[in-house]
Amino acid sequence: MDENKIAELRARAENLYRNKQYLCSESLFTVVNDHLGRPVPAEVVRLASGFPVGMGLAGCSCGALTGGIMALGLKYGRTEPGADNAAALAKAKELHDWFHEEFGSTCCKVLIRRFEFGSPEHLEQCIRITGAVTEHVLRMLPQESAADNHAPRRVG
Repeated sequence: MDENKIAELRARAENLYRNKQYLCSESLFTVVNDHLGRPVPAEVVRLASGFPVGMGLAGCSCGALTGGIMALGLKYGRTEPGADNAAALAKAKELHDWFHEEFGSTCCKVLIRRFEFGSPEHLEQCIRITGAVTEHVLRMLPQESAADNHAPRRVG
């Protein structure tokens, strides 16, 4: 994928958040799902709605990280019982490790502790992280056509 397309998709995720249409996990998941040609209906974003602010305001795992793992599942996740799950687990760990290295923590409350909750600075921090994770997830996807990005993985 070319750099302009990555930048465009990153900006779209950031703007969905900035414009209060979606929060971190929802913005990221929506952009990647659309980019992949909607392997799942747009309404599936509902599954990402509980992850913002560290899993439902709990301050735990960053919603951009959990949304990114969900988005990677669109390509690497399994759809059949007993199917191979190794690729999804490896990609989730790869994203987790990159995130921790990039931001110093995966914990939402640690990532935003310097800011007053809901302040413009807090929101810009989360928007920036959402954009960075969106970009990284896009780079983790194979360079194939959108229509090929959601073929089921089966064992045997």
